[in-house]
Amino acid sequence: MSTGAIVMMIIGCVGLWGGFALSCGIAMKHSKGREDEQDQ
Repeated sequence: MSTGAIVMMIIGCVGLWGGFALSCGIAMKHSKGREDEQDQ
């Protein structure tokens, strides 16, 4: 494999897992916000 292909693969994996982690973080924030609203 060429260096460019390896770099592209790494960037793709980081982007995939970064987006997954970001969506999980947003979902957690939303669920916490809903719980706070219910408490009030």
